[in-house]
Amino acid sequence: KPSSHADTTIVYGPYDNVSAFSQEPMTIHFENFAPFLTVTRLDRTIEVSHWGNIAVEETIDILHSGAALKGAFSRYDYQKDTRTNQPSVRSYKTLLPASASGVYYRDTNGNISTSALRTLKDAMELDLRPRFPLFGGWRTHYTLGYNVPSFEYLFQNNDNFLLKMRVIDHIFDDMAIDEVVVKIILPEGSSNIKLIAPYSITRHPDSLHYTYLDTFGRPVIMFSKRNVVENHINDFNLKYNFSWVMMLQEPLLVVGFLYILFVFVIVWMRMDFSIIKEKENHLHKD
Repeated sequence: KPSSHADTTIVYGPYDNVSAFSQEPMTIHFENFAPFLTVTRLDRTIEVSHWGNIAVEETIDILHSGAALKGAFSRYDYQKDTRTNQPSVRSYKTLLPASASGVYYRDTNGNISTSALRTLKDAMELDLRPRFPLFGGWRTHYTLGYNVPSFEYLFQNNDNFLLKMRVIDHIFDDMAIDEVVVKIILPEGSSNIKLIAPYSITRHPDSLHYTYLDTFGRPVIMFSKRNVVENHINDFNLKYNFSWVMMLQEPLLVVGFLYILFVFVIVWMRMDFSIIKEKENHLHKD
């Protein structure tokens, strides 16, 4: 004391004769029916292609960190409950880049068709509805992916390239993420890689990723960040070198494979493995 309370505002003070750096514990008790969603882990993979496309895939684990549900859950009673401030989460809105296409939303059981995608002026709004409502202590796990054109995020100067993308997207309002792990898969043959982060991160050792027609692997840049909030939605810069000659590697591999296959078929067709002619020659000699 002294203190006063008016609506949603609490005022403490004024205080006189207070010594410097003195401390006193303060306790505030209030009701809040809003759900407390927490992203316990977000794995974000960005795969860069110089053929005009960048693929983004996120694997997300979400926990309702509010008061745990007591007792059994009844779907029938839940449908009858008409309260506007229910302590559960039916759905939430995720914002994707305005140029996002090929959006998919699935979990371990397959595609989740209860989502809705809406086009806004500067973003794509995805209304995500889990398979079941989220009560306190409940979790959900899903994968969200989309494609964006590379010309919006990839810049070139001769053999020098700059990738500029967001570290994370907007998952839901007032989001809190315990840990974010970002993997960036560059084209095979990329070199002199330099990552410029918008804030302090934990850089992990680089690795290689193998997919179709790869010979020595694609470089994978990996970093992580803990305790991420809305203000961490910023761009990172990734610089690297890539020779245009490497663009011909995969087409030449396909052409070479087809050439060898056709030569093998031609040789195979010209070879005679039958024994009928040998029998005819023996009969002719007799």
